[in-house]
Amino acid sequence: MKKLKLLEMPIQKQNIKLLKAGLLLSLLAILLINSFFIPMPEGTSYEGSFSDVSNIEFIYDLSYKKNGEVIREHRIFQELIDLIEEAEEFIIIDMFLFNDDYSRKNEFPKLSEKLTDTLIQQKEKHPNLKIMFITDEINNFYGAYESNYLKKLKSNAIDVVVTDSTKMRNSNPLYSGFWKTFLQWFGTEGKGWIRNPFSEDSPKVTLRSYLKLLKFKANHRKVLITDQAAIVTSANPHDASAYHSNIAFKIEGEIINDLIKTEEAVARFSGNDFEDIEYISSENTIEDIKVMVITEGKIREHIVDGIKATEAGDRITIGMFYLAERRIIKELIKASDRGVAIRLILDANKDAFGIEKNGIPNRQVATELVKKSESKIQVKWYDTYGEQYHAKLMVIENDHAATIIGGSANFTIRNIGDYNLETNLKIVAPKDSKITEDVLEYFDRIWENQGGDYTVDFSKYKEDNFLKTIIYRFQEWSGLSTF
Repeated sequence: MKKLKLLEMPIQKQNIKLLKAGLLLSLLAILLINSFFIPMPEGTSYEGSFSDVSNIEFIYDLSYKKNGEVIREHRIFQELIDLIEEAEEFIIIDMFLFNDDYSRKNEFPKLSEKLTDTLIQQKEKHPNLKIMFITDEINNFYGAYESNYLKKLKSNAIDVVVTDSTKMRNSNPLYSGFWKTFLQWFGTEGKGWIRNPFSEDSPKVTLRSYLKLLKFKANHRKVLITDQAAIVTSANPHDASAYHSNIAFKIEGEIINDLIKTEEAVARFSGNDFEDIEYISSENTIEDIKVMVITEGKIREHIVDGIKATEAGDRITIGMFYLAERRIIKELIKASDRGVAIRLILDANKDAFGIEKNGIPNRQVATELVKKSESKIQVKWYDTYGEQYHAKLMVIENDHAATIIGGSANFTIRNIGDYNLETNLKIVAPKDSKITEDVLEYFDRIWENQGGDYTVDFSKYKEDNFLKTIIYRFQEWSGLSTF
């Protein structure tokens, strides 16, 4: 009997270990499954109604070469500054990248400092001016420290909202479930001891903040709203992004109140009170032009539905920093089979703030689109020289009208699958309207290399690499990527 009891003891211990391991795996599985069903915060994934506007302008930045010389033709940041300097009652600004952290091998314009100083000066000029600055936690390195620019804004009576990413869905649930179970309880603040990955002279960071970074969540919006007008853009007021090629729309009209609603939602779920703010629109409107605010997953719905609705003889043109979303890719191929003319201008995904990238995902996606459409889909690469072709813009044309969708969102599952926070405008306008003509002239200019060297042929960065294709498909599916 004694021998039997001795044998039972290790068996019982082994069973207990197996039980603990089973419970732990079950917990991780529950958290993983739950990640797929977490709803978006209230007020996000927003679809407004079509509204009239009293003014709408298309603005863009281009970096390119002409006769061997690099030309910087940039307007967007100055438009942001000018609009801030006109504000008298309120300013709401939501910007993803807002810092001067970068490798000092290169020098860039001091956009973050200029924006900070302009906001403070405008507050001093109009003490009753309400200013709310919303940004992503990347600028505080996920809680490891507080940005000097955000500190300066706060000390000058400007409300600062750092987006609470824990309220957002997990774009990479495989890792996020682990982080939520074991790591979130330890926080991220404290004395940093690891080199800041963005800049050697920026504050050191904690290991816990690095681990939070790997969740790859972001408030990726780029919006400025004032009592005068609003700008929705793909451009960040970030020093190292200063030379990127970007797009923007400046609007006036009742639709600005829809933009205010979308920013109110972010402030509220991030734990900040939001004073009631209303934009008073002029009664004058532009005939035949309608504009809608779409955010997060609603952007994908409108893109996919727009492509599906195309017929033979229609035309689709896309200018994009990242193109990876599988539904969009499939619908583009189907549209080309229907006789829709499609041309794409893509970043070659080779430059990222002084670091050479591997071409994922655009080179793999472009190869697939050209091959599966039997070259009916035309692709050109924007020729970059350290900066990025950072546009996020699509136009669908028929004989009479154009649908234009543009703003902060890349065409990836992270950006338009109800994970990141994004803001785009959907514009429906006659083919002969100024806004349509301006957008089409922009695309024609860079596609045809009018007055400069903007784009190069698909063959220059064509890459039919099976391994990289597998990596891209896994990253897009799992969320374990930065695109």
